Amino acid sequence: MRSSIVAIVGRPNVGKSTIFNRLVGERISIVEDVPGVTRDRIYAEAEWLNTTFRLIDTGGIELGDEPLLVQMREQAEVAIREADVIIFMVNGREGITAADEEVTKILFKSNKPVVLAVNKVDNPEMREQIYEFYALGFGEPYPISGTHGLGLGDLLDQVVSLFPERENVPVDEDVIHFSLIGRPNVGKSSLVNAILNEERVIVSDIAGTTRDAIDTSLTREGHDFVIIDTAGMRKRGKIYESTEKYSILRALKAIERSDVVLTLIDAETGIIEQDKKIAGYAHDAGKAVIIVVNKWDTIQQHDQAMKEFEEEVRAHFQFLDYAPIVYLSAKTKKRIHTLLPKVIEASENHAKRVETNVLNDVIMDALAINPAPTKHGKKLKVLYATQVAVKPPTFVVFVNDPELMHFSYQRFLENQIREAFGFEGTPIKIYARRRN
Repeated sequence: MRSSIVAIVGRPNVGKSTIFNRLVGERISIVEDVPGVTRDRIYAEAEWLNTTFRLIDTGGIELGDEPLLVQMREQAEVAIREADVIIFMVNGREGITAADEEVTKILFKSNKPVVLAVNKVDNPEMREQIYEFYALGFGEPYPISGTHGLGLGDLLDQVVSLFPERENVPVDEDVIHFSLIGRPNVGKSSLVNAILNEERVIVSDIAGTTRDAIDTSLTREGHDFVIIDTAGMRKRGKIYESTEKYSILRALKAIERSDVVLTLIDAETGIIEQDKKIAGYAHDAGKAVIIVVNKWDTIQQHDQAMKEFEEEVRAHFQFLDYAPIVYLSAKTKKRIHTLLPKVIEASENHAKRVETNVLNDVIMDALAINPAPTKHGKKLKVLYATQVAVKPPTFVVFVNDPELMHFSYQRFLENQIREAFGFEGTPIKIYARRRN
């Protein structure tokens, strides 16, 4: 089920980042009283009335040809195109400006539902000044105050009411859905094409459940796969090529629908911060992950080349210590044959169930090897454990007092479970609960 997407747009310095931070509950955007300080879209999860949605904070849209303003306008247009609902923010203290009217033109072209938020309405007397904003043509203006958190409930009620009907798309459990994520120009398109050309068993091209992707089905050695296209194979103009942050939004939507996520690294240019950020989304979503080092043919080959690169990958991606690393070249198709077997293994581990009695044998052996710790004179007692979910495998360990479960001991138990049952390629979650 795809989360709805809400974009907050408006000219610079109307308070978009302040509202964004209030809605997601933490200070993520830079908040500074300087026009244009928020230069990139920022994404976060928000929730209202038990409905979770993705929120996009855009850089402002302003008239003018300065490179920064042009870039921010392009990024906002991308966010508008991706959004299900748009919050159009204006400044209640300044009235309607020429820049507001420019934003209005862009929004009318989008044909998307728009909720007009009049910010900086900090006291009841100012509410009388909001009626001029009816002239923008978006219906009732909602007075809010980002500084004081006023009016946000009414605003969100209206936003959520405009979400499209969410459909549960039937998912065939026997089909492995995997996606390729990574920064632009890392070789996602080339790898998709190499996989398909290598197998030569494309079943069909079927319309994806996201608005900008085409899913491709293929079969190999009795396994059915769906490749979720996040590779920018169908780019719609230079905005998509030049706006690097767009790749994150596309990746987030694909990750939701994946069993296995291939996070691509360019062996030639090496690892950068953006690689870790994008891979982190897959880890946080609890998906199976494979690290794919593409363009391996460009690396000077010697006996220790793969070992040295693996050490670098593990140092940068410590949170993905469970993820196997596959080295290949989409261009030459070298080692392409090693990829799909790893996808199959990761998918199977992602859905693996462990019998309770066998699991508890492992837990008891772990306690014998490394007895539970003592905290403030009180000893942790581990009573028993059970698996409560898959995708990812999730375990509950029942104890006398969950506060006595130090994260290091929880990590020890995770390592013992991995050693006993494998789980390569998938995160596993462990929760300590008090036995009632």
